[in-house]
Amino acid sequence: MFATPAYAQTAGAAAPGGDLLTMLPMLIGFIAIMYFFMIRPQQQQAKRHKAMLAAMKRNDTVVLSSGIVGKIVRVEEAEVMVEIATGVSVRVVKSMITEIRAKGEPAPANDKAA
Repeated sequence: MFATPAYAQTAGAAAPGGDLLTMLPMLIGFIAIMYFFMIRPQQQQAKRHKAMLAAMKRNDTVVLSSGIVGKIVRVEEAEVMVEIATGVSVRVVKSMITEIRAKGEPAPANDKAA
């Protein structure tokens, strides 16, 4: 009816360090899964982004991280000048450019006329 101290005790004492040996393969597996599903894809994405920024040139259409679309006017070492409207240029840090669109990429039409 009531729990006695005998039920709360373990059946036998485990060998010292025995739990570590059983947890080690799971820990290694967890680290491997974290590497292949999180760390490696982020490194590859950073490498692609760096290559994209290195290939940037004048008159490319870019999308900034804020969603603003503009045309590159001047490329410097760490910054670019982006024209966001006629006669309006802003200085942008290169790392804030998320996408470089093709120079002649057509804009989608708003109407559904065929």
